[in-house]
Amino acid sequence: MTSNFSALSDTPISTDLTALESLGQLLTGLNYSYDGIEALLGARAFEAMRRDQVVPGVYRIDQILGREASPETFSADQQALAQLVAFFLLGQTLTRQELEEALGQAGVALLTNLALAEENQEGLLRAAVDLRPHAADDGLELLVASDLGAHQRPGVLRKDHVLGVGHASLTLAQLTERRPVGRALDLGTGCGIQVFHLLAHAQHVTATDISARALAFTRFNLLLNAEALGLDAQNLEARVSLRLGSLLEPVAGETFDLVVSNPPFVITPRRPGEQASDQFTYRDGGMAGDGIVSTLVDQLPSVLAPGGRAQMLGNWEVPLEADGQLADWEQRPKNWVGEETEAWFIQRELLTPEEYAETWLRDASENRDPAHYRQAYSDYLRDFADRQVGAIGFGMIWLRKPQLAQAGERLHRFEEITYPIQQPIAPFISQAVDHYDRVTALTDQQLDSSYLLVAEDVTEERHATPGSEHPSVILLRAGAGLRRTILETTETSGFVSACDGDLTVGQILSALSALLDWEGTDQMDVTRRNIRELLEKGFLLIAERE
Repeated sequence: MTSNFSALSDTPISTDLTALESLGQLLTGLNYSYDGIEALLGARAFEAMRRDQVVPGVYRIDQILGREASPETFSADQQALAQLVAFFLLGQTLTRQELEEALGQAGVALLTNLALAEENQEGLLRAAVDLRPHAADDGLELLVASDLGAHQRPGVLRKDHVLGVGHASLTLAQLTERRPVGRALDLGTGCGIQVFHLLAHAQHVTATDISARALAFTRFNLLLNAEALGLDAQNLEARVSLRLGSLLEPVAGETFDLVVSNPPFVITPRRPGEQASDQFTYRDGGMAGDGIVSTLVDQLPSVLAPGGRAQMLGNWEVPLEADGQLADWEQRPKNWVGEETEAWFIQRELLTPEEYAETWLRDASENRDPAHYRQAYSDYLRDFADRQVGAIGFGMIWLRKPQLAQAGERLHRFEEITYPIQQPIAPFISQAVDHYDRVTALTDQQLDSSYLLVAEDVTEERHATPGSEHPSVILLRAGAGLRRTILETTETSGFVSACDGDLTVGQILSALSALLDWEGTDQMDVTRRNIRELLEKGFLLIAERE
């Protein structure tokens, strides 16, 4: 096996740097870009393709290429771009002449020499990989190669399928904190999408995967986009290290400032005699239940430098109680977190066993074989029933290895937020953690001498039954970040209304005590705890005063 993953079978070839540079220039010259394809297809067809619905795109391409009637007239450049879209994104076969009309003879030679195109038995050319533009929120524009998806090839996906840029990988990219770091680790790199973004703020990135094919795709993508990523194609290893192996084995004994991972977290029924070759490597870690996620939550802190952080995605099982009711979803994740680890879990989705089985069987196109689908579906239900699993959660995980001299409380937060949140969420996460560190380090005396402000995105909502003199429910809503809602008491509502930076916490509490005729310190202590919660969750901010 080639040590640098540059010429593996059934993967793009990345040995010829000149050819890769020429390919990038050729596709750029044809406007094979995110914006170029959107303009060609139109917004609705383009958006449908992002949902893996290709029929509107096929119809539009047929219009441009004269296969369907159209009131429009299309230029030669539009037709050339349409051929590329049909070839790489829609999985259509083309004659050599059709492809040469779009790319020229030299361009077609590039595709075949780089193992991006192949000839079928009828002598037609078809794409060997999915090669599509990717445009990120930070302005990065790349060409990303991956294996052909379900709508581009018949049958069930190959077991060693290399996934392209999808919803999960974009979610992780939006979760990843973009602070400058020295060393970063992308565990389970796939086609390399996280590496591309990490290079913008990490001096060096190590990318690991259990699949040599995945590392071959990552290497190809890095070199194809070397200029955009600021890489020296002749010395890739100066910025990126590609390593083959499972979990943390390839980086044993090393530490990193940042770890990101979209691991193969899908819960899949295990079968007697099962081999690694029987598993979908891009989604199935080979462990029973949610073992892959629990293992990473437990072990990732061992490769984090003090103060180092990790962001990852995962599934977790929610067990049934003896009475048949669902247990609290955070019950299992809390048990995974070590005493020396800080953690923030945000559950974004909760599925029944039936919904979960349908999702992942459809994901690998296993529903195309009815007999296999029935058997696999039954295996899922049997597996969950045998282990008393009532639901499966999905969400985002943030971990940190504390600094030795960290002053504030260690963060252990488990939240369920299933509605839309700010995207990208990473800037909010970074600010929220910094704010948490600061406010939890305050003593009660320091808190009482602080001046507070209501965050700019916070609004108050009051509900009352008709004819009532006072509201029965008072809510604070945050319009940014996680867009939380918190239930207020009369006391905290009065306190928040006075947080304009003119009075200290202690002065406001004293005024409330006199106004509401508090006896003793109990109500004062309860209100102070509520204030701390509002501070920790960003509803209130500490005012900076000269």
